[in-house]
Amino acid sequence: MGIIAWIVIGLLAGVIAKALMPGKDPGGIIITMLIGIAGGLLGGWLGKVIFGVDSIDGFFDISTWIAAIVGSFILLALYRVVTGNRHSSRHA
Repeated sequence: MGIIAWIVIGLLAGVIAKALMPGKDPGGIIITMLIGIAGGLLGGWLGKVIFGVDSIDGFFDISTWIAAIVGSFILLALYRVVTGNRHSSRHA
């Protein structure tokens, strides 16, 4: 799969990761979409590195979506950890 397909999958995976991890994010929908894109790319890269596959099979393959959602979930959690503390300390 090409990078354009991973970007499209990443957008959708970001929405799914946000649904699995409800709560208020320090950023808006644009930040969540960007995290989803980066998470999709991260998931694809991790799939290649960890499982040694040449490329994730295809756009409609379940392993592609799981990799993208897991990557998005990881980045969304990291984003909340990094920006959540800084965001809450401004209002104290």
